[in-house]
Amino acid sequence: MKTKYFFLAAGICLALNSCVVLSPKKYHALLNERDSLATRTGALEDTVAKLRADTMRLHHQIADLTNTYNTLNSNYSALNDKYGALNNNLTTTSGKVTQLSADLKKREERLKEVEDALHRRDEASAALRDKLQQALLGFQNSGLTVTIKDGKVYVSLADKLLFPSGSIIINENGKLALQQLAAVLNKEPEINIAVEGHTDDKKVINLGQIKDNWDLSVLRATSVCRYLTETENIDPHRLTATGKSQYQPVDPTDTNDARAKNRRIEIVLTPKLDELYNLIKS
Repeated sequence: MKTKYFFLAAGICLALNSCVVLSPKKYHALLNERDSLATRTGALEDTVAKLRADTMRLHHQIADLTNTYNTLNSNYSALNDKYGALNNNLTTTSGKVTQLSADLKKREERLKEVEDALHRRDEASAALRDKLQQALLGFQNSGLTVTIKDGKVYVSLADKLLFPSGSIIINENGKLALQQLAAVLNKEPEINIAVEGHTDDKKVINLGQIKDNWDLSVLRATSVCRYLTETENIDPHRLTATGKSQYQPVDPTDTNDARAKNRRIEIVLTPKLDELYNLIKS
């Protein structure tokens, strides 16, 4: 039996030739190390698999984050462009507001100047009206009125106060009224004078040089102007004569009283408005 084991061992040695004969202890140690390495290798393989999975997941996250970043960056660029445009608009609008505020201030100042000029005009017109009413007090029961309209003073004289029926020659009572009027106007050289002739709507019978109501209204106005300039020495540059015929009645009703009111001479007195016109044009 011993011989059998001896030859078996010898055969194994011969088969292994140069192999190192391990002791059972070392052999078991190597087996344990092999098993440990296998275990560790499995663990490492599991770790590598997890790392690969994590790497893939991180790649997806990075890709998603990159897309999100690119979208946000595009939105930011668009918003930045809009902000720039809005900022430019704000700057432009601010400049316009500043300019408009300056223009508004100038307009308000000019408006104040115009209002002051109009106030002075109205005060001058009221003062002139009072002077004329006082000077012509004795004629107010003879068809003479003094009123203010739109900053102008209107002295209205009924035709019977100035002219015989159908005539353009001023009567004595009319001359006296115009004399009183001229006494005030000669003291007010800054007043412009417009003399307007008005008639009723009845046709004028042909009276030689007077063909119709147009002629009658114009010739009566020029008669008054001629008297004021030639007799009362009012500067003719201040006067304007116009004829309105029957087309600006004060009473359009078809009555004798209405027609009597419409037959009149209106002397329109206007303070010189050079200051006001300059303010408006400037």
